[in-house]
Amino acid sequence: MQLQDILYSQGFGTRRVCAGLIQQGLVQVYDEKQGSRLVECCDASMSFDAPGLRFRVQGVDWPYHEKAYLMLHKPAGTECSQKPSTYPSIYTLLPSPLRMRPQKGAVQGVQAVGRLDQDTTGLLLLTDDGKFIHRMSSPRHHVPKVYEVTVKHPLDDKQVDKLLAGVVLEDDPKPVLAAACEAIDSHHLRLTLTEGKYHQVKRMVAAVSNRVEGLHRSRIGGLQLPQDLAPGQWRWLSADDLLSISG
Repeated sequence: MQLQDILYSQGFGTRRVCAGLIQQGLVQVYDEKQGSRLVECCDASMSFDAPGLRFRVQGVDWPYHEKAYLMLHKPAGTECSQKPSTYPSIYTLLPSPLRMRPQKGAVQGVQAVGRLDQDTTGLLLLTDDGKFIHRMSSPRHHVPKVYEVTVKHPLDDKQVDKLLAGVVLEDDPKPVLAAACEAIDSHHLRLTLTEGKYHQVKRMVAAVSNRVEGLHRSRIGGLQLPQDLAPGQWRWLSADDLLSISG
């Protein structure tokens, strides 16, 4: 694949812009055959095997990814929307190439896999793989999501039992139940869900006569939010991460 096409596929702008970056000497490629030595490239038509390629653009290292799969530690006070209404968008936390990755000839960038409320923190997945988004979001696949819930009133066994047995929400006559539920202490509930209705955790807790004061998603499938990933930070998902999510 030509170098300008590689950069284009990774979100560095139009092919003309990518060619310009290369011609200005702003792109180097890691040559694994020479001990990962950086090689400056000034010819946009140079060809490389894209899979496994690492390169540097304007001083920043990038690995080639045919599809982008990321995790983000969503901070409070952010919206999972490209056009936020009140709070900053989570997409402003990502570098421009991830927001500019092309899909089917249009600039779409990575998209959040589901949404978290503006005041909810924790693990959020993003990708430009539409099939992955559908698989992760579909209730048919029952991907468990674990939430750490801080509640206003002291918890008791009856509340936990009701959440496990199922509660009825206003817009759904069918009871909604937790896949797992545990009172960690008097005001800390660990709740596992396999579906994602609007404001589901808050509404379920309200249905057992309590109130959510703080909400944090700590795990999706077998993927735990890393302790060293600070709020607002992101990283690429590894092959093992992807396997742990989808099983």
